[in-house]
Formats: sequence, structure tokens, C-alpha cells
Amino acid sequence: MRERVETVLNELIRPSLRADGGDIQVVDVNEDKGIVKLRLMGQCTGCPMSGNTFYNMVEKTLKEKIPEVKSVRQVSWGQYLEV
Repeated sequence: MRERVETVLNELIRPSLRADGGDIQVVDVNEDKGIVKLRLMGQCTGCPMSGNTFYNMVEKTLKEKIPEVKSVRQVSWGQYLEV
């Protein structure tokens, strides 16, 4: 599932984020639970629209393209929680 997450990010999400100076990093993928943890980077860090971008673009796209994804969680810098 991690490879499919990376493919969706590379093809559908990263180009938009990079156009605005941002990016996204896969922190963890728990295939058993269908949980994906991601971190916004670059100009997306601290941007007032980052929550909207994360939930309305990133989460929505991943769930639509990869049905096994049940939850997409945003992880902040310095934050890592066990799935």
C-alpha cells in the first residue's frame, strides 16, 4: 500500500503542493489498519490553508484512489505517534 500512496502523492498531490513551494512526506503506513500518516513540508508548514489542503485534497484523494486507506493523519514536525 505504501507504494500506491507514494504513486498517488507523486502523480496527483505533490505537483500542486510544489507549485506553491510545499511538499509532503510519508511518515508511516499501517496496512493492517489502513492508516496513513503524512507530514506537510516547505511553505505548507504553518500555512493558514494547510488544514484545508490536507483534508480536502490529500485525504480525499488518497481515500478515493486507494480504497484500503481508512484514515489519513497529519503529523507535525517532532511528532510521531504509534499507529
